[in-house]
Amino acid sequence: MAEYSVLIGGKAGEGINTAGLSIAGLFSRLGYRTYMYFDYPSLIRGGHNFAIIRASDRTIGAHRTPVDVLLAFDQNSIDNHRQRVHEGTTVIYDASQVVRAEGYGLPLDDIVKEEKAPPITKNSAMLGALARVGGIGREILEDVLRATVPAKHLEANLRVAGRGYDAAGEAFTVEPVDGPALPVLTGNEVTGLGLVHGGLDTYVAYPMTPSSSILHFLANRAEDLSIKVIHPENEISVILMALGLAYAGEKSAVGTSGGGFCLMTEGLSFAAMSEIPVTIVMGQRPGPSTGMPTYTSQGDLHFVLNAGQGEFPRLVVAPGDLEEAYAWSAAALMLSWRYQVPAIVLTDKTLAEGAYSFDLGAVTPLPDREPVLWDGTGEYRRYARTADGVSPLAFPGREGAVVKATSYAHDEAGFTTEEREEVIELQEKRFRKGESLKAELATYPAVKTYGARDAGTTIVCWGSEKWACIEAAEELGARVVQPLVLAPFPVRQWKEAMIGAGKVACVENNATGELARLLRQHGFEPGRPVLKYDGRPFAVDELAARLGEVFA
Repeated sequence: MAEYSVLIGGKAGEGINTAGLSIAGLFSRLGYRTYMYFDYPSLIRGGHNFAIIRASDRTIGAHRTPVDVLLAFDQNSIDNHRQRVHEGTTVIYDASQVVRAEGYGLPLDDIVKEEKAPPITKNSAMLGALARVGGIGREILEDVLRATVPAKHLEANLRVAGRGYDAAGEAFTVEPVDGPALPVLTGNEVTGLGLVHGGLDTYVAYPMTPSSSILHFLANRAEDLSIKVIHPENEISVILMALGLAYAGEKSAVGTSGGGFCLMTEGLSFAAMSEIPVTIVMGQRPGPSTGMPTYTSQGDLHFVLNAGQGEFPRLVVAPGDLEEAYAWSAAALMLSWRYQVPAIVLTDKTLAEGAYSFDLGAVTPLPDREPVLWDGTGEYRRYARTADGVSPLAFPGREGAVVKATSYAHDEAGFTTEEREEVIELQEKRFRKGESLKAELATYPAVKTYGARDAGTTIVCWGSEKWACIEAAEELGARVVQPLVLAPFPVRQWKEAMIGAGKVACVENNATGELARLLRQHGFEPGRPVLKYDGRPFAVDELAARLGEVFA
C-alpha cells in the first residue's frame, strides 16, 4: 500500500487549514485518496494549529500518529510533535522562527520580502518544499496552485512556491497511482450538498462550531444551488424561522451544536406537536456548556434521542463519512417531510470539519421520497387521522384549505382540545407515524458491516470513528458493525448483523459509552468499552493497540 502522512503546524491566523487542503489537493492530483484532520484551539490568533494530511492508494478516513513530513512554521510545531517523528521523517521549517530543528530550513521572511509577496504566501513556499521532498514535479505543484489560489494572488504564490521548491531536496518519490483526482471536501460541505439533493429550499443557521461552515458554504453558493440561506440573530430564531418556512411549504434545515440545540428543544417539541417537518444538523463537540468548542466528541447521543418534552417519534441518523453524509442528509430531509417528524443528522467535529476525498460514485443511493399532499377533495383537516399516521399536507393560500398549526393538543382540524378520547387519538397518531417510519427504514441500509462474518471478534462503532475502526479491524482480523440509524433503532437489522459476533468491543468518543447504553436499552450486549474523551479522535495505530489489549 502506498501511503504518506504530512503534518503542517503553526499559529492561528497563518492559514494552516487552507495550507492543509492544498497539500491534500497535491496528493489528490496524483490519484491518491486523502484525509485531513485539523486541530486548533478556540483562538482567533495564536495558539497551536496543525493539520495531518494522510494520502493513500485506497480509501481512508482517519489519521495515523507517525508522519513522513513535518512542516513547521514555529518552534511549537517541532516540540509538540516529537512523538510523530521517526528516522524516516523529513522536517521542513521556517528558519525565521524555528531555532531548534534538523532538516530543511526555509528563510520564509526573506523569501516573501524579496518576492514582494504577502506573508500568507509562506504556505506556498512550504507546499513547494513538500513537492520537492516528495519528488513531485514543479508543473503539478503549479497546477494545484492555479486551481486553488485566486487569480489576483496567483503570480506571487507561484514565485514563492518556486523559492520553496528550490530550497529543498528530494527525500523520496511520490509515484502517481491509477485513480481519478477526486475533489477534497469537508463533511459540512457534503452534508450541505446532501440537503440540497434532498430538496432543500432554505437553510437557516446561527454560526456555532463545528456546524458553522455549512452556513458559510451554502451562503457562498446559494444562487448556484437555487436555495435561500438565512442567518438570524440566535438559535431560537433559527428553529422558529425554519418551522415558519416549512408551514408555508418550504423545505428547510438548520445547523447547530449542543449549546444551540439546547435553545432549539422547545421548537423541536413544537415541530412534533404541530407535525411540521424540520431537519437539524447537530455537530457534536465536548461539553458541558461551552466545553472545548473546537474539539470533537460523541457525547450528545442521548440528549438528541430524548430532547423535548413529551413523547414523539423522531429520525436520528449518524453518518460516518462523506458518502454517508451525502446520502443520509438527503434521506433525513425527505423522510422528515414524508412522515412530518423532526429529523436530526448527528455529526461531530471530526466529520464536520475533516476533509476527505469525495467519491460521488461510491454513494449508496437511498429512495427518493415525496411528502403526502392533500388532493383537494372534501373538507381539509390538517391532522386527519390515517392508517399510517401521516396527514396530507396543504399550505397557506391553497384554495379550500384552512391550515392550522398549534402547539396544543388538538383535534383533526387543529382546534385545541383536552378531551380524553381526542388526546389518546392524537398520541396514538404520532406513534403510528413512528411505526410507519420504522417500517420504511427496514428497507434501508440502516446497519453496515465490514469484514468476514466468521472473524470471531467484532468492533461496534458509530459516526466518525468508522474508518479508524475499519483499518484497525483489518490489522486485527476483526469485523466492524456500524449503525447509521439510531432512532427509530433498527433492531432486526442489528440482530442479524451481530450473529456470530464473538468477542465484542464498542468504540466511542465519549466517557460513558452512549451507544453501548442505547444497545442495552434494546436488549443487546455491547461488549467491552473502548473510550476516548480528550476531544481528539482515535488515530488508527492508537486504536489498534487499545483493541489488541481488549481482544487478547
